Amino acid sequence: MRKPAVTSVPIASLMAERWSPRALDASFSVTEDQVRALLEAARWAPSFGNTQPARYLVGLRGTPSFDAILATLNSGNRAWAHRASLLLIGVMVTTNEKGSVPYAEYGLGLASENLVLQAVELGLVAHQMAGFSADAVRSAFSLPDDAVPRVAIAVGSPAAPEVLEEDWRVEREKSERVRLPLEEFAFTDQWGKPAL
Repeated sequence: MRKPAVTSVPIASLMAERWSPRALDASFSVTEDQVRALLEAARWAPSFGNTQPARYLVGLRGTPSFDAILATLNSGNRAWAHRASLLLIGVMVTTNEKGSVPYAEYGLGLASENLVLQAVELGLVAHQMAGFSADAVRSAFSLPDDAVPRVAIAVGSPAAPEVLEEDWRVEREKSERVRLPLEEFAFTDQWGKPAL
């Protein structure tokens, strides 16, 4: 199922095609090369002063790491994410040999967007989630104090919305994608004055 963005002018297809489905094909498995490409894309994201604060915990379906990540998700996310081929936790490292890493969260965000766009390039889908327990991740993976879990990401191949079973979940999957119009998004001269 495709849900390309409806834009006022054409944008790069990777961005137009990116969306966050929950309906995933439980029979699909990502390859090692696909996982490597996702992580390489994330690794080469820009970062403030080349501090590179992003790290990822990686769990392929059928491995203990996958099960451990799945167990940290809230029940709403577990209800569909168990079908993912790959689960990741994006972690930001907040210190290095020079001290505190500035903009670590921003760096992890940039890296994660690269990862998600690489998924689109590979014909995969990725869904980022805030609904997980950072404390459970810390415990399960023995994270040091300066490693802060910030996002969970499910990667896989899309499936028909009906795999979600519950009517409200199926309808949510099929619903139109919506964003603020540009006149409410970009301003000039003063707050609230549309730039375009």
